[in-house]
Amino acid sequence: MNIIIKCTNIDLVPSVKAFIEQKVGSISKFIQFSDSGLAEARVEVGRPSKHHRTGLVYYAEINLKAGGQLFRGVAEHADLHTAIDFARDEVERQLKKDKQKSREPRRVQKRI
Repeated sequence: MNIIIKCTNIDLVPSVKAFIEQKVGSISKFIQFSDSGLAEARVEVGRPSKHHRTGLVYYAEINLKAGGQLFRGVAEHADLHTAIDFARDEVERQLKKDKQKSREPRRVQKRI
């Protein structure tokens, strides 16, 4: 899986980059094997503006293209690592839902 990282109003330090690669890379186990090589994750982290000091200061946005579909997770939090975790959890939830939907057999209606 290809991971592209973009930072807005913050500097990308190696520890944050490694954290993003670890968390977003763990999503690849939910992608089907045939699509894992073609999957692309675009991650944007940062601050909405430079003047905010308190509250939901950091945001994380993950856009994952896999199998012709787009999975998107957005989160805001006071801590950058927590915002990344919440966005990853949202994308993971969407992937699990899509996987479960493809496994369920279609309901057949009985005609009387």
